Amino acid sequence: MLGHDLVSAFAEEDVVAPSSQHADLRDDKQVLLAARDARPDWIILSAAYTDVDGCEKDSAKAFAVNRDGAGNVARAAVQTGSRLAFLSTDYVFNGAKHSPYEIDDPRDPINIYGRSKAEAESMLLEITPDCCILRTSWLFGLGGKCFPDTMLRLAKSQRELRVVDDQHGCPTYTPDLANAIASLARKQARGIVHVTNRGSCSWFEFARETLAEVSPQTKVIPITAEEFPRPARRPAYSILSSRSLQSLGIELPDWRDALSRYLRQRGG
Repeated sequence: MLGHDLVSAFAEEDVVAPSSQHADLRDDKQVLLAARDARPDWIILSAAYTDVDGCEKDSAKAFAVNRDGAGNVARAAVQTGSRLAFLSTDYVFNGAKHSPYEIDDPRDPINIYGRSKAEAESMLLEITPDCCILRTSWLFGLGGKCFPDTMLRLAKSQRELRVVDDQHGCPTYTPDLANAIASLARKQARGIVHVTNRGSCSWFEFARETLAEVSPQTKVIPITAEEFPRPARRPAYSILSSRSLQSLGIELPDWRDALSRYLRQRGG
């Protein structure tokens, strides 16, 4: 989702968007060759192993892609004189806080995916201190698997959906995120920035809002995370503060506005 939207967001620039076949993050030689061929001003690292439960089951792959692969890209950026923007996650936090996470709050992930990203952050800041680390959360958009799409598909065959109501975060629409990343690159941003749509909700509230107009006959029932066990634990609270983004003169629309645009573009 995000990769396609990034290509659109950087339409005014020359963009090279290699696939994993051309630049497997785990292959340092492939990554360096791709970087040398392009010699870009910025490398936007949006590729990752993002299956949170899959990471829990295959930690070796998670660290190979998300941490070591990111390190390969950072070293390639240094060798080619490119700036690096790295997409990270709200899951670097443990979820025990009760107010939005700031950029300098300590990392304390509770699952393998979060650990792989947290360790990548630390590594990248050592390899290329002027990199820009963009933490985001709960991505949704066209062209890929996402929560609203799943809810809409399930609603076609189920009259009731049971959705977790005790985990809270910030839904983020990938076109809005991509435009923010482009703005940050043009501003030569560095350091850690939290980039999400404005506002927050639980998964239950996200589902209810998604189905309100499209499938109002579907009943959405709130449940606890304990009632819906998953291989990987999720933070109960992973809302990211927008203060760092606002300090750079950027603010994303409310997630409900973003969801409305997604539903119109999706056509359902």
